[in-house]
Amino acid sequence: MSHRHAVTAGCVLAITALGLMVVPAVAGRRTADTPVVPSVWQPPPGMIDALRRDLGLSRDQAEARLLNEARLAPIEEKLRGRLGDRFGGSWLMGTTAQTLVVATTSAADIPQIIAAGAQPEIVTRSLSQLIPIKRRLDEALPVHPRGGSVRYIDVKNNKIVVLSAAPTETVEIIKTVGVDTAAVSVVPSTEQPRLFYDLRGGDAYYIGPTSRCSVGFSVTRGTQNGFVSAGHCGKAGSVTTGFNRVAQGVIRGSAFPISDMAWVLVNGNWTPRALVSNGGTGRNGAVPVAGSRAAIEGASVCRSGSTTDWHCGTILQRDASVTYTQGNVFELTRTNVCAEPGDSGGSFISIDQAQGVTSGGSGNCNSGGTTYFQPINEILATYGLTLVTDSGVIPSPAVRTPSPATPTRTPTPAPVTRTPVPAR
Repeated sequence: MSHRHAVTAGCVLAITALGLMVVPAVAGRRTADTPVVPSVWQPPPGMIDALRRDLGLSRDQAEARLLNEARLAPIEEKLRGRLGDRFGGSWLMGTTAQTLVVATTSAADIPQIIAAGAQPEIVTRSLSQLIPIKRRLDEALPVHPRGGSVRYIDVKNNKIVVLSAAPTETVEIIKTVGVDTAAVSVVPSTEQPRLFYDLRGGDAYYIGPTSRCSVGFSVTRGTQNGFVSAGHCGKAGSVTTGFNRVAQGVIRGSAFPISDMAWVLVNGNWTPRALVSNGGTGRNGAVPVAGSRAAIEGASVCRSGSTTDWHCGTILQRDASVTYTQGNVFELTRTNVCAEPGDSGGSFISIDQAQGVTSGGSGNCNSGGTTYFQPINEILATYGLTLVTDSGVIPSPAVRTPSPATPTRTPTPAPVTRTPVPAR
């Protein structure tokens, strides 16, 4: 009987430190000296480098680890099925994952586990006994403020682990649940999991309960993360929520009219990505952002927005002055890309170069239209922001003096067939 079994059999519910106990092998085991995967096999792109970086492995160790994992997976699946209700879990051991440990509640299973090429471990409780205990804790603990933040089955220690910032209170709560307390360990922890969401150009965000606009591009300002959008979407200080209506951030800077630009500071749940949605799904659902070099007039340009998704056209003219009913906006870029309300603030991108954020226009995406965007480099310069790119970041363009609040010449409406309006 293993030391783990001897300890577990007589334990009582306690606050414990979470540690991994090294258990001697109870029998000889096979190693991965000779790969059984065909030599033509190649690891997924970037995985070897990531394993070397994050696990501190050499290239040979990283490759051996992946080969061992592929070799041992079907062995684990076969033993899991054969052991049935006696199966107590499984795990890999060793720097290169060269050892598969399979736990069982019956010593009679040891020969077949060894014969399959795994290391046996005798435990008190099977996995089928632990699962109902965890489910009961999942039902009972979340309703208590001191019920702990995380619960999981630790097959190595043959217990349910509850992570809690208030372990003493959590222990008392568990005693009232009606489970085998000897099968539960409460571990002191400050871990407070939260959801993570990506910031991606073209996705929706909300200002207040009803107003919707679109994310332009992800940016940083020092250690702060955020994104740029259109100024007419909201005033500085306005609180925003994401496409999923989860708390997102606050508008830190906004200018409209004269310009039509804003930037939103986001909270730690949101991660800026150098991506713009193109309306697709999976790997093909976004295009990367590599920089912000201004495209030449006549170049193709595509727009992403939360109402009409992905539409493309060409850049017609720069330095366009537009008279909206809310006021004049200067130094916009004019395109023949369509847009509709809700697309405001969304991305304009040419190949992989950020161009600007949607301001307004005329027409629609059924009959066609004209849309104007606020150039991205002016936004970056005005607020001291750095564009997030797929190769890291690029520095903000040199700060230049924003357009004066009172122009020296009479603004000329852009030549459109109908009065342009902000796209929101």
